[in-house]
Amino acid sequence: MSASLLNDTMQQHLTNALNKGIRFDGRKLDEWRPVKVEYGISKTAEGSARVKIGETEVLAGVKLFISEPYPDMPEDGSLMVGAELLPMASPEFEAGPPDVQSIELARVVDRGIREAKAIDTKKLCIKAGEKVWIVSIDICTVNDDGNLLDASSLAALAALQDAVFPHYDGTELDYRQKTKQKLPLTKLPIAVTVYKIGKNLLVDPSPVEERTFDVRLTVTTTQGGMLCALQKGGDGQLTLDEIKQMVELGLQKSAELRKCLKA
Repeated sequence: MSASLLNDTMQQHLTNALNKGIRFDGRKLDEWRPVKVEYGISKTAEGSARVKIGETEVLAGVKLFISEPYPDMPEDGSLMVGAELLPMASPEFEAGPPDVQSIELARVVDRGIREAKAIDTKKLCIKAGEKVWIVSIDICTVNDDGNLLDASSLAALAALQDAVFPHYDGTELDYRQKTKQKLPLTKLPIAVTVYKIGKNLLVDPSPVEERTFDVRLTVTTTQGGMLCALQKGGDGQLTLDEIKQMVELGLQKSAELRKCLKA
């Protein structure tokens, strides 16, 4: 049997099961695998976290450094997000420069934090027009068993919660000496990616579900249910009614992920 025919057969089998409300691992369509968040996993980063969703595992670290602000935002610090899909996490990942998937992963995480205005960038200013703090988030995959998007977003947010400023006396920056000053977080944006397979909407996909989805929508919301970002993936199309259902499901399920974070 050809690979194409095998994929078509698997997709049809999966869709038929989902139409009956059955997932291969026994979960309901809107049911998460166990979610675990650990803080402070790195002694060298300014903030760090590990997130496990089922067997999927992602690490995130925050580094803070000082640089010049952008000319059009002289009183604002800035955010940088990078993602590395390590070959040990999946046989589909290869060593080398960032590929399309890792770039998209970083952009989805970045957009949710940025559009939510989760960090008060004015408070990152040291001297207007000259010195500001730059917040850099590095995401590393340890094991890919589906749903890296949501796991990475949650890990990045937890690492931001964990972050403290290194000692800076106005001249020298000492990374070996950390302060107790936390990052100026104003909101906690949670990303939930809703997948459409056939006529079914589901969250927290398994690898086989990720390989056979029609279209997905990453819904990022803040406390209080405010929508701050949407990111579509896949070649399929969505109706306005489907978008509404996906946003509502994303908002509902974000409350469950939020409980996994520090208060």
